[in-house]
Amino acid sequence: MAERPQRRQPSYHRGTVLRVERLTTHLIRVVLGGETLAGFTAGSYTDHYVKIAFPAPGVTYPEPFDPEAARRDLPREQWPVTRTYTVRAWDPEAVELTIDFVYHGDEGIAGPWAARVRPGEELVFSGPGGGYAPRLDADWHLLAGDESALPSIAAALVRLPSDAVVYAFVEVENGDEELKLDSRITWLHREGGQVGDLLVAAVQDLEFPAGNVQVFVHGEANFVKTLRRHLRIDRAVPLPQMSISGYWRLGTDEDGWQSGKREWNQQVEAEETAASGR
Repeated sequence: MAERPQRRQPSYHRGTVLRVERLTTHLIRVVLGGETLAGFTAGSYTDHYVKIAFPAPGVTYPEPFDPEAARRDLPREQWPVTRTYTVRAWDPEAVELTIDFVYHGDEGIAGPWAARVRPGEELVFSGPGGGYAPRLDADWHLLAGDESALPSIAAALVRLPSDAVVYAFVEVENGDEELKLDSRITWLHREGGQVGDLLVAAVQDLEFPAGNVQVFVHGEANFVKTLRRHLRIDRAVPLPQMSISGYWRLGTDEDGWQSGKREWNQQVEAEETAASGR
């Protein structure tokens, strides 16, 4: 029997926390820097993301924290926990990486970390990944997402010229969660409602302009699924013109979502195929 190829281990970067800023009640910005970030690169895509390694709760690791060594030497239940976050901005000249964290109290791992972290502490992560950037040859752009997609949407708007035809919808909890960003954003306030309901309604009610659209829809998986079906079947938007994916799913953490994401996507594709009669 041939040996199975070894899974390639991610290459980790280390960033030192330079600044922490509370943007809103539920959004915390962390800026990383330091000489150890000199090898980091980003900028090709506006949805660049990194996979952050956090120590597993209750586990003490040797210093300096080394996720690769932990996965090699420790039982699986003691492995570091991985959380995926979008790169809000990367400044190669200043060597500063900005990441915005959604914070919902003591729930979860990354949010509470961002709430308590102080300058001088270190963050270990791999990446970046990514695959979307707004095309300047598109006739118009549709951007829609919840808080988790806001960094990517904001980065895309920075890339787009002021005269580009853009419909950008961002759903947040209430008016206090709005940021002073691009005026082309339409803010939607759920006020305790179901995540994504307002985004679905906004896109379904939108009168699409003529021409080829480039779509970016990301956020909670259930509303993303609904909008993907609407865009592909009701609006006949070709899949290559869309960047559309669930960043997270209600009722499960990232570990659970990532483990079932492939099956979820296959189910979505099967339902779309049945609905279109192909």
